[in-house]
Order: sequence, then structure tokens, then C-alpha cells
Amino acid sequence: MKNVTARESNPFGFTPPCERFVPGFGDANADFHVIGDHPGVHGGGESGYPFTEFAASERLQRALAEGGLLDETGSPPVVEKTYFSYLYPCVPEGVPSAQDYADVENIFDSEVRAITAHVLLPVGERATRHVFANMTARPPEEVDMDAQHATEIPGSGWLVVPVRDPAQWSEEDERAFVDALVELRQRDYVRRADLGRFLPDDDPYMVR
Repeated sequence: MKNVTARESNPFGFTPPCERFVPGFGDANADFHVIGDHPGVHGGGESGYPFTEFAASERLQRALAEGGLLDETGSPPVVEKTYFSYLYPCVPEGVPSAQDYADVENIFDSEVRAITAHVLLPVGERATRHVFANMTARPPEEVDMDAQHATEIPGSGWLVVPVRDPAQWSEEDERAFVDALVELRQRDYVRRADLGRFLPDDDPYMVR
């Protein structure tokens, strides 16, 4: 696949309906898409980069680096086939309402489909519930962050690996996440289906 853009910050130029926001950041041709809640939960309101500034976000970056998804941690990090974005990118005053999330849902979903990563890494319960509801056949009521942390769940064109919020990690949670990333990267995680069986010749026809 050719690079659609070399720009790392807001590569597709999405503009949410707010004055201050933290745009998506990373490789627009990423294999891994890390999805957070909003800047008030996972950081970046001052730096402008998702998953920065907060101690828990820095811990997540370190785990991603150890798992091979970042070349370097920092603000911004040096990415390796990885992209970061938020369900609600606006810098909130207080807690965003359900309507606030709904107002930017089309932007977030467009970004997910523009990146077309093979693996989605929703961080925290809200992000995981959204991914379950929209990118898998599982209802959001089945989200159980304790049981599903760092496990693999097939999605509709994606492999989903829920991530417990790093602010709540134990040492065992962190190690389980790093080990899951290392193991996943050692095998074929690409989500494709062969439709060649529907064609008159024997050539494969691989699609997402």
C-alpha cells in the first residue's frame, strides 16, 4: 500500500466542532490503532498529542514501546506502524455528555476507516464499548475489562485487543499487555478474506 500522506498529526485534516482539540497522530498507514477516550482522561490537552502528559499515558507509551509499536516514547512519540486517536478529541470542560460524543462520532468513525489498521486497541471501558458496538458483532454490554484486557477478539474487519485503562494497571496487567503485543507481532495478524473461490480461476482475491 502506498502512503496516503506523510503527515503524522491529523493526517486527514478532520476538524471537530470545538476550538481546542487533540487530533489523531501517527502513521496513516498504521497496522495498529490505539483508541482512547478524550484529552481529559488520557492527556494531550496542552501538548496536542494523544496519550501524553499524564503518568498513566506515559506508562501506556512505555508498554507500547516494549511491545514494538513505538520506536521512542515522548511528546510526540516516534511511531512504528501505529496511530493514536480519541473518541472525543475536544479538550473538555468537565465531563463530555452523551450528546458531545454523538456530535463527533462520525469524525471518529471516518478516521478509523481512513486508517484501516488491522488491529484496534481500545483503551478503557468507553472506547472498548464503542468498538464492540461498531466494529465487532459483540454487544457493548459484553465488555468486561478485567477479563478481556490484552485478549484478542475478532471484529468486523479488525482484530480487537481491549486494554484496561493504564491508570488502573497492576504490574501483571502491564506485563500481560506487553506479552500480548509481542506475541501478536510474531504472527500474521492481518484481517483479510479470500474471495477467490467465487471467481472462475484459482487466483486468490484478498480483501478486508
